[in-house]
Amino acid sequence: MRNNGEKIEVFAESLTKVFGNFIAVDNVTFQVERGEIFGFLGPNGAGKTTTIKILCGLLMPTSGVARVAGYDVSTQPEEIKKNIGYMSQKFSLYEDLSVAENLDFFGGIYGLKRERKESRDRWVLEMAGLTDKKTSPTGALPLGWKQRLALGCAVLHEPPVLFLDEPTSGVDPLSRRSFWELIHDMARQGVTVFVTTHYMEEAEYCNRLALMSRGKIIALGTPGELKKNWMPESVIDLECDDLMRAAELLDTESAFSEVAVFGSLLHLVAPDPDYAVTRAREVLSEAGIAVFRIERITPSLEDVFVTLTAKDSNSDS
Repeated sequence: MRNNGEKIEVFAESLTKVFGNFIAVDNVTFQVERGEIFGFLGPNGAGKTTTIKILCGLLMPTSGVARVAGYDVSTQPEEIKKNIGYMSQKFSLYEDLSVAENLDFFGGIYGLKRERKESRDRWVLEMAGLTDKKTSPTGALPLGWKQRLALGCAVLHEPPVLFLDEPTSGVDPLSRRSFWELIHDMARQGVTVFVTTHYMEEAEYCNRLALMSRGKIIALGTPGELKKNWMPESVIDLECDDLMRAAELLDTESAFSEVAVFGSLLHLVAPDPDYAVTRAREVLSEAGIAVFRIERITPSLEDVFVTLTAKDSNSDS
């Protein structure tokens, strides 16, 4: 039974899931407090989706313990499903139904009584900006409106825990920002939000982040802590006229522990930034590659993400 005095809404200890000889989730331990926005980051195949399926009561763990909203994933999966909201990157809406019909469908699934459903419908329509679009086909809505409607349907029954799996995939930046304002409003009201995203700027909106690689959590902390504690070396921003050739040349130099392409720039990770800048200029000058700009920068979450996942991938070699 749910304990309303409990501050921990999501708890996992030594959580493991094995499929045959493949370990999808490997001894994962973490906890998420009520009202916290907790981000799950990791490359494809890292184990994020499998972990979420276990936490949502859709998969049984092979071993370990997990509780969501006070319920045990192994023994009370149906209770968990009643106490969570879930929104996937495909929004889980029925596009051939109208806005109102989608609300009716989800209200029926959650078993909402008439008076409460009417109140919650009004809240969703106002939140999503769809009060005048109740009869519109959902499939005809702009992507940002679909996103807000899907969020509204996921929280129609006012669950204490909300799982968002790549919820802003394909949505324009303005709609993404508007969406995150809604998420922060919910968190302030005590809703616990568990989100996966591949947008690094979105990860900055989370209170804490767990970085997964090959089924394990390899880093955990606030965005600031991850950048400070897991990126002890310096990051150098380099803009030059032959990016790929420059990357190949610098990657062979011992002055750099990592060379990565970031859009039209190179990010160089180095223990000694002054020597690294000097060496980069020398190497590229000898190769006839013009350097337009080179400077030390504050590491981003993407730098941390790339560095840690690369180190984890190389740990067995």
